Amino acid sequence: MDLKELHEWQSTLPYKDTLQPVLFVGHGSPMNAIETNEFTRQWKQLGDTLEPPTAILCVSAHWLTNGTFVTAMEMPKTIHDFGGFPQELFAIDYPAPGMPSLAEDIQHHITSTHVGLDKEWGLDHGTWSVVKHIYPQANIPVVQLSIDYFKPPEYHYNLAKQLLDLRKKGVLIIGSGNMVHNLKMIAWNKIEETFGFDWALEINNVFKSKILDGNHLDLIRYQQLHKEIAKAIPTPDHYYPLLYALALQTPQDDIQFFNDKPVAGSLTMTSLKIG
Repeated sequence: MDLKELHEWQSTLPYKDTLQPVLFVGHGSPMNAIETNEFTRQWKQLGDTLEPPTAILCVSAHWLTNGTFVTAMEMPKTIHDFGGFPQELFAIDYPAPGMPSLAEDIQHHITSTHVGLDKEWGLDHGTWSVVKHIYPQANIPVVQLSIDYFKPPEYHYNLAKQLLDLRKKGVLIIGSGNMVHNLKMIAWNKIEETFGFDWALEINNVFKSKILDGNHLDLIRYQQLHKEIAKAIPTPDHYYPLLYALALQTPQDDIQFFNDKPVAGSLTMTSLKIG
């Protein structure tokens, strides 16, 4: 089956009685792409236990745009959007196919804004560093949705709600970021340790409590959650993917946390499975 036939087959898939789960994944350092550790082992376990999706839609903290776009190419390139890492990391190619028909479906589902069909971006490390552990054979089509960095949290949450229908078509939707993410405050002397500053642990626990309570409004208005919230979220790029995941929760969905640990003081890898 060639790519065109694959896309035509997948675009005709029927709706299912069950919803595909939604993930928010704390992706951490790009080095996780080439390391075997407790976090990447958990990602692999997801691939072993989840029902294989028809496609993956990822909202990565590393594709920030003015406007909203979705990748719509047949074969997205692997983007090495970082510097100062070993050559082994730059040599990685994750050759998953794209799915233009899904991109067009997303464009039609989102009515609150125009969604541009992008054929330039590809898959950044917020996507491939995680997905390569979940589906190492790169045999599941992958599409990325950009984050309009000039819009407020409510915009992103409400936009994501319009994607719920895709869960019924077997699309695995992944938000990839970090709940607590402050690179300027990293404890470099504890870079290899499971260590979190007191404020990072406290704020991460506040996030988890709100998630378990289903209190999405407080999470949308996160700037009012804690006196030191600016330390945890100095910029919202790594936090917004969490809102995309939460917006897709239904009353029937369970919440399961995994990789719930801090690293280097000012990052948390806390992740969740919805459904």
